[in-house]
Amino acid sequence: MPIPLTTPPFPPIIMQDQIRTLVTKSRSTRRFHEEKRIPEETLRDLIDIARFCPSARNRQPLRYVLSTDPEETERITDCLVWALDLPEWCGPARGERPAAYITIVTGLNPVVDPCYDIGIAAQTILLAAAERGLAGCMVGSIRKDALRSVLDLPDDYAIRLVIAIGYPAETIVIEPLPGSGDTRYWRDAGGVHHVPKRPLAACIIPR
Repeated sequence: MPIPLTTPPFPPIIMQDQIRTLVTKSRSTRRFHEEKRIPEETLRDLIDIARFCPSARNRQPLRYVLSTDPEETERITDCLVWALDLPEWCGPARGERPAAYITIVTGLNPVVDPCYDIGIAAQTILLAAAERGLAGCMVGSIRKDALRSVLDLPDDYAIRLVIAIGYPAETIVIEPLPGSGDTRYWRDAGGVHHVPKRPLAACIIPR
């Protein structure tokens, strides 16, 4: 059945507030309630939303590998480098690991650079996850040979990005960017994760 090209009208201010709330809620989460498993059908629903995203020249090069099996997700966790700005942290401990992963892959030589498609799709997946009470993290630092072995992925696919998905087990706070301009995230003694963000005025070039 064709997807309707029009949507019901929404009061603009309500829609605006909903989007702002969802975006600020969707933080890069790295610690989860591992015991709360996620069915594969939930991941399929996230991909079913992402497949409608814009795609450069509409080539739609992205493919997805879904992982929910506890043994496989544990092995995937060990293939990832989790937080470059927290060098003393080795990644989520057992019990805090993601319950699921989505691995984004493409063919080896896509006609169009897929980087924009990947960013759009990954953010859409995380927003859709946040709407469902889930959280996630895009991970680009990947031991790709090891992950390929875990996923038994054919050589004619290139691993592009991994998205961790789970129920969040950490508090993340958005902070004003300090006067030093340091954008690095950090954790306090209580384990709260702090993420500095630039003010609006600093994001817009005056003319």
